[in-house]
Amino acid sequence: MKKLILTAMTAAAIGQWTTPENVNAVENWPQWRGPTGNGTAPGSKPPVRWDENTNIEWKTAIPGEGHSSPVIWGDKIFLMTAVSQPVPASEQPDAGGSDEPRSDRGPGRRGSGGPRGGFGGGAPDIVLTFQTMCLDRDSGAVLWTRKGQTSKPNEGKHRTNSFCSGSPVTDGGVVISNFSSYGIFCYDMDGKLLWEKDLGDMRTRNGFGEGSSPALHGDTLFILWDTEEDSWLYALDRLTGDEKWKVAREEKTGWTTPYVVTHNGVTQVVVNASNKVRSYDAASGRLVWECGGQTTNAIPSVVSDGETVYAMSGYRGNTAMAIELGASGDLDGSDHIRWQLNRGTPYVPSPLLFNGLLFFCKGNDAFFTCADARTGEVYFSEERLPEISGVYASPVEAGGRIYLCGQNGVTVVMDAGKKLELITANKLDEPINASPAVSGNRLYIRGSNHLYCISE
Repeated sequence: MKKLILTAMTAAAIGQWTTPENVNAVENWPQWRGPTGNGTAPGSKPPVRWDENTNIEWKTAIPGEGHSSPVIWGDKIFLMTAVSQPVPASEQPDAGGSDEPRSDRGPGRRGSGGPRGGFGGGAPDIVLTFQTMCLDRDSGAVLWTRKGQTSKPNEGKHRTNSFCSGSPVTDGGVVISNFSSYGIFCYDMDGKLLWEKDLGDMRTRNGFGEGSSPALHGDTLFILWDTEEDSWLYALDRLTGDEKWKVAREEKTGWTTPYVVTHNGVTQVVVNASNKVRSYDAASGRLVWECGGQTTNAIPSVVSDGETVYAMSGYRGNTAMAIELGASGDLDGSDHIRWQLNRGTPYVPSPLLFNGLLFFCKGNDAFFTCADARTGEVYFSEERLPEISGVYASPVEAGGRIYLCGQNGVTVVMDAGKKLELITANKLDEPINASPAVSGNRLYIRGSNHLYCISE
């Protein structure tokens, strides 16, 4: 394989999202990572300065806990949350607890047993209601709330995870919430339940919990189901929830989100993972190509410009690679790997692709890198960003500026160019783990307790 291969490529920002002709992509943020799937908001220009008393158009309390990012269509915002419920005395565990498999999960569910060590461990003694909320985009008023499953968790979670870390997806006709172990629920835009589906329980590495978001293309919904047991990629009918196809995957637990891209008339579903980055034919599930080289716990989702896919991971190692679309089979060691980097790559946050540039964090830290998407040339590397600390949210671009949120409630705004130019650092009063969304000239940030609308 050649490092930093110079080739001709199309630099047009072709995203994964296919929308009807009458949809203004600037106003709609239909999925996690936005209308292009790359974290960009074409044509938008939200404020660069705010705090709890400045440029906050509205602030709405969100019950429960979740790292689910908001998605937006028209005048409606959708997000997911997990709300704790009292545990009836009759269901309180004995003082010593129990390692017996749970039997309260319904048909097709598997008990996960007791603690398995690590940061997650066994299921806590709580009951959660998994909810989908719809808010008015202009006022923040809650328009409706729909309750999915109410259940005890089937296992624990990492101390920094939540029980609701995936985001919903919408196409303006339906909104779909994937709670993974706790069911998939499809509603119309007014909150009428159209269908629901139960795929069983996930068993995640060390009980770290779940966090993959669905992808939607036309009438097909893609669900990644990478677990410590059997792993699958599902294609479900958007209108009915019926299975179109599923393919087995030689992977363990994954938290990435599938990326849909069309190249030379062929629509592919690309999934990052620890063993392989793989591309599947969206119509049939047939494996198109695969490529190794990622690290353990490959969490970041891929991004693409329509000609090349960019995959990264950064736990127990570092790798970023550019994989040429149009090839097939096993691409390891081939010239279809256009370039590869081995430092400063993200653990949880996904990269941002904008204007032919890749931007990404190091690990979960506020050390930022910019590289040329065509060649892999690094313009600045692992530059420390001031005031921000702890990064789980993925960066977004709007108006030629990058917005990067930290777990300490600070959002750094910087120029989306080859030179690091900081603009502002803006503090809110609560932690931020969810990736922000953009609609028009408004920025929407979900903190630990509220959804903020930031606007001048």
